[in-house]
Amino acid sequence: MNSLVIGIAGGTGSGKTTVTQAILDRLDKSHIVVIQHDSYYRDLSTYNGIPPEAINFDHPDSLETHLMIRHIRDLKAGKSIDEPIYNFTTHRRLDSTRRVNPRKIIIIDGILIFTDKELRELMDVRIFVDTDADERLIRRIRRDIMERGRSIESVMQQYMGTVKPMHLEFVEPSKHWADVIIPRGAMNTVAIDMVVSKITMMLRDGN
Repeated sequence: MNSLVIGIAGGTGSGKTTVTQAILDRLDKSHIVVIQHDSYYRDLSTYNGIPPEAINFDHPDSLETHLMIRHIRDLKAGKSIDEPIYNFTTHRRLDSTRRVNPRKIIIIDGILIFTDKELRELMDVRIFVDTDADERLIRRIRRDIMERGRSIESVMQQYMGTVKPMHLEFVEPSKHWADVIIPRGAMNTVAIDMVVSKITMMLRDGN
């Protein structure tokens, strides 16, 4: 299957998922599958007893990116995959997986997806969602408290200890690899409409 692979990156809380949804809303969802890089976080058991608060979850090494690469290649080859399911509260993968079938469009969503050359080169279109740091922090606090059961103290400690430094070291520089940079996230409907038009044209022309 000659799938079109689209990578959507950006800092934590930048609105990647909202931009992804905006793109989905403008295209035929039956032809699209979304793969989250977050699903490929390494299980806590692989850290040899190190407690979660001592682990840098914002470094590329915290993700099993080579497995994601293999899965993307399988999907492009027309094979189904079993995507891991990661629990952010326990920092462990579930025993169950998500069966994903090949589609015409594969969207990869993740903070660090442009930092790996092998993964980056599988993408036909690379989009970076660029959002103000203060706004990203507020969204991060809201998400981690409401969806992941964290305290505001732990969220702020993690942000200052690893999230912000890793953003400056890995995420921000990876913007260099983007084909399209979308300021203001999903609010930038002009940019999203242009991306959708480009995707439609690439599909029509067979990439």
